[in-house]
Amino acid sequence: MNSKISKHIFFTFFTFIFFLIPSSLLSQDSIPLATNLNEQKSIDFQKHFFKAITQKAINNNQKAIESLDECNLLIPDNVSVLFELSKNYHKLNKYIEAVEYANKALVLKPNNLWISEHLVQVHRRNNALDQAIEIQKKIANEFPKKKQYLVYLYLQKNDIASATSILTELEKAKLLSPRLRRIKKRLASPNTTKTKQPKRTENTNNVNFENQFKKNKSFSTLKQLLTKLDLENNSKLLTYSEEGMTLFPAQPLVYLMNARANNKSKQYKKAITILQSGIDFVIDNPVMQTNFYNELIKSYLGIGDTKNANKYRKKIKNSF
Repeated sequence: MNSKISKHIFFTFFTFIFFLIPSSLLSQDSIPLATNLNEQKSIDFQKHFFKAITQKAINNNQKAIESLDECNLLIPDNVSVLFELSKNYHKLNKYIEAVEYANKALVLKPNNLWISEHLVQVHRRNNALDQAIEIQKKIANEFPKKKQYLVYLYLQKNDIASATSILTELEKAKLLSPRLRRIKKRLASPNTTKTKQPKRTENTNNVNFENQFKKNKSFSTLKQLLTKLDLENNSKLLTYSEEGMTLFPAQPLVYLMNARANNKSKQYKKAITILQSGIDFVIDNPVMQTNFYNELIKSYLGIGDTKNANKYRKKIKNSF
């Protein structure tokens, strides 16, 4: 068999195998590779790309990046490679690189939903909420139902007024999910301060957090105060967490701390109610979600409800 025929058979076989890769290795938002590439480059390119996908599947993101860099040398500016590079850098918490490669991919595929939504998550995770919101607005213009996620972004920013405005728009369009209905009801509470924004505050190391909070009423100071009171088993945790729910109704931490204070006082039923109200504000935060589940387990065990306690134990187990 001459080398030309052998190469053609190998290429055909490799391409066939590549498209039989189990879907578990390819994320549902992966962009298919182009097929009209130079034959030899395509063989080498697909070898490295397959290796990158395999390495990413086992969370070996640095190795995946190395293989993707090889792909980039062979065929520069391939949108699939750029997108995968961004996702792997995101997994490694390398914000600048993740944004850079996602933006390069968007230049090639300007309105690609998968890339745009990924970039929203990159910005959100790094607290660049203004950038995340602008991208999500563009997505929502094309996909009206995706305006729902704008609510969560505004809540994370603690922009209650904008979140409420979007909730009203969604209600008129009959696009409110059950969770968003509960959030809207909570934000409509007479005690909710809708225009309250978290203030920037100075370095609060070695200061009295209680006095600092009384002066600036910032969420960052309250967070440190509540954490300190919780560790000290201080009864003031109940008072300040209740104030926190009024000032910062979209911050799940204040609900969690209030529930802890109630659990410590054996007010288990009240803790359950608070936790069920606050968990709707937990947005893409597995650690916070697990904290809520653990506190719910304590509450249900406190009232002797082992069935519900076991339900939340299973939720924790299934989240890993």
